[in-house]
Amino acid sequence: MDDVTLEKAAFSYDIFGASIPAAHAALLALGEAVDKAGLDKRLSEIVKIRVSQINACVFCQDFHLDTARRLGIADGTLDAIAVWRDSSVFSLRERAALSWAEHLTRMADGPGPSAVEPPSPLFGRDGVMVLTAAIATINAWNRIAGGLHFPPLARHAT
Repeated sequence: MDDVTLEKAAFSYDIFGASIPAAHAALLALGEAVDKAGLDKRLSEIVKIRVSQINACVFCQDFHLDTARRLGIADGTLDAIAVWRDSSVFSLRERAALSWAEHLTRMADGPGPSAVEPPSPLFGRDGVMVLTAAIATINAWNRIAGGLHFPPLARHAT
């Protein structure tokens, strides 16, 4: 194999979409399917931010923080996502979703002593499946954007 040095800038969201448009479209379609299934957008963004923090994906964290701000989620809430267990700003439903998101994101580490059950009492069967699909989708994006070190998208002042 040739010794090839790739600069981090060699990969980006736009390059990914242009290189394998069918995979890009499939991931976008999966996200749209979750949105259409009725998962609360505020909850969805909070979960996506937390998963992106765990996976150290700066691209996805930046993207979803921007989306959350556009939805009107308070800065205090966004600031507390990383420490949600010690914060009083999250509802019982949000806390259950964050716990489930952390569990699914860290599955490779094993269930550990505090294995988490799906939050069915708060979400119902279908709601848990939608939440799980949302978590799986952001984990997929994190593996791509974080693994390839996508730079954050440029934001324009509004």
